[in-house]
Amino acid sequence: MTIEVLAQQGRQQIHNGLAGVDSAKLKKMRNDALRNCFNRMDEMRYRREFVARIHGKTFINDAASRSLNATWYTLESLEGPIIWIVNADGPAIDATKLVSSVQGRVRMMVCVGSNSEWLHRQFDSVVPTIIDVDSIHDAVVRSFYNSIETATVVFSPLVASQLSATDEGLHFHHEVNDL
Repeated sequence: MTIEVLAQQGRQQIHNGLAGVDSAKLKKMRNDALRNCFNRMDEMRYRREFVARIHGKTFINDAASRSLNATWYTLESLEGPIIWIVNADGPAIDATKLVSSVQGRVRMMVCVGSNSEWLHRQFDSVVPTIIDVDSIHDAVVRSFYNSIETATVVFSPLVASQLSATDEGLHFHHEVNDL
């Protein structure tokens, strides 16, 4: 593969490709315990997972991103205008390190839950539109029916909630498929 072909695939594909090569090598190691850890990497769902493309909007399920670093990586790997669905009911954290990734790229932030004040404090001056909703259903519907014609809608919670990543991921899939 030439560097030109690699560059055409995009920044996120380079990371995914390199991770795949590393993962393949690690699965061949002799230490059984370590090899088994890396074999489970293929089973991880809800990490930057494509769900659907509906009327110009691409829906990405990243329900497993429940930390600052995981959310940063997701936001950095996406192109174009972004609508970010984030969990507001988890513990409030200092997310100001995400400002450079959010600024100019995230056009709309949808906060799911009743404790969104901490998100507003950190992102009101950076994100043009921040709305509060009560459920994933409302977040998906509001994201779909907004004024941005072509956007990437990403569900990347940032913090954990009462539900597991699997439950939230399945719920997000269900709501997108019901549009």
